[in-house]
Amino acid sequence: MFETLSDRLTSVFSSLRGKGRLSEEDINATAREIRLALLEADVALPVVREFISRIKERARGEEVSKALNPAQQVIKIVNEELVEILGGETRQIRFGKTPPTVIMLAGLQGAGKTTLAGKLAKWLAADRNTPLLVAADLQRPNAVTQLQVVGERAGTPVFAPEPGNGVGDPVDVARESIEHAKRNNHNVVIIDTAGRLGVDTEMMRQAADIRDAVNPDEILFVVDAMIGQDAVNTAQAFLDGVGYDAVALTKLDGDARGGAALSIRHITGRPIMFASTGEKLEDFDLFHPDRMASRILDMGDVLTLIEQAQRTFDEAEVEKMASTMASDDDFTLDDFLQQMAMVRKLGPIGNLLGMMPGMGQMREQIDGIDDKDLDRIQAIIQSMTPGERANPKMINGSRRLRIANGSGTQVSDVNGLVTRFFEAQKMMRKMKSGGGMPGMPGMPGVGGNKKKAKAQAKKAKKGKQRSGNPMKARQQEADREAERKRRQEEGGQEMPQLPPGLGGGGGGQPTLPPGFGGPNMPDLSNFKLPKK
Repeated sequence: MFETLSDRLTSVFSSLRGKGRLSEEDINATAREIRLALLEADVALPVVREFISRIKERARGEEVSKALNPAQQVIKIVNEELVEILGGETRQIRFGKTPPTVIMLAGLQGAGKTTLAGKLAKWLAADRNTPLLVAADLQRPNAVTQLQVVGERAGTPVFAPEPGNGVGDPVDVARESIEHAKRNNHNVVIIDTAGRLGVDTEMMRQAADIRDAVNPDEILFVVDAMIGQDAVNTAQAFLDGVGYDAVALTKLDGDARGGAALSIRHITGRPIMFASTGEKLEDFDLFHPDRMASRILDMGDVLTLIEQAQRTFDEAEVEKMASTMASDDDFTLDDFLQQMAMVRKLGPIGNLLGMMPGMGQMREQIDGIDDKDLDRIQAIIQSMTPGERANPKMINGSRRLRIANGSGTQVSDVNGLVTRFFEAQKMMRKMKSGGGMPGMPGMPGVGGNKKKAKAQAKKAKKGKQRSGNPMKARQQEADREAERKRRQEEGGQEMPQLPPGLGGGGGGQPTLPPGFGGPNMPDLSNFKLPKK
């Protein structure tokens, strides 16, 4: 959604890099470009004015003028101001002192309230809550049925005593749902209310009556992030007519410009609590202002990626894969298939790459990634026999033709997969033996320059050669001994010898950052990764 804004801001900041100091003209030009970028992204004019004013004021201050890298300091200022506009801190649900906690959803028809209700229920259930969905939208045709379907997909019970389609009193349904939740030990009640195609008096009165009847702990205003500037007007109308505590943005995966997300918080003073980023029930999470600002500025969102992995991967699967990688056995096609399945659980590959820093500059390549290619690879591997997966060398011409026919692909596809697998297998062997990755550091082998990578790997493996001249050889040995003694005196102990090819110096001698090696080497013996 923020691609246009992200591209414009990245272009603005690239023009600042390399400047030792920023003049008043540089600051004004940068502010002008940022202003245009925000306006093109449909950000409300009052928000743009205040945002630019804050940036210019801070850019002219001492924090930039005395900075070693003024351009980076300006980027830091823009990032901090973006975080502030988006809400500052992540807003959490306020649970009631006595259960059940009542959450009421309000918004226009088509904003995605019903689907968001199911997503919210699934998200709460993952944290050991027992939510109950309440069908209080009795006007829209088949709204009750839709909520029942969504509830079944989310694994959450639905309280729907009335058939809907204009039959029943939504206020009575909402009131009765509280008693039903108490009797059945539901600690959270999510009430899906009716919406209209536009803001009207009847809609506001009904929502206000439900609010007064159940006294909700949280009222969430659900807004479609793709409706642009009108989202701000609707948000203000609901705030005046019903009131709400926080905002839930839907359809953040759309192609709209995203200005609503940057405007609602500032205009209404209510924080954005949740963001829906896809059609699946899992595409839903808390809205983190700092992470969203980082994504807009093409700094990535690695924390969200890690959290997704922790939620998705089973600890037993991770430990099994780690033991496989550490064993002396060869990396097989079955191992590769298992790894690919684990990655696919995280979602589309393009979305995962989009969370990495700097990926905005490769957006065209990322958009060209088709997950169907992974499906074809999976089909090819699954068309092999267990013996062929364990030992691909046995796959001859006739076997490749059989595999291609069985997977609905071409023989060339099978050939390409087997060839790439053999290359990956060689790399895995080298890593297990402690030889490191060919071409490191700097990875010169990436990009197809195989000859250069092989030459550098061969040179690193040979290390320093002993001269054929006896006198010169003795001098070389004496120099090396003196160097070892000097390092012992400076570092307290000799630097560890690493396998050839790993590190920068000849003979496997690494070049480590300051603070590593000798007595300053940190003790990592008790270091453990956080559990799921």
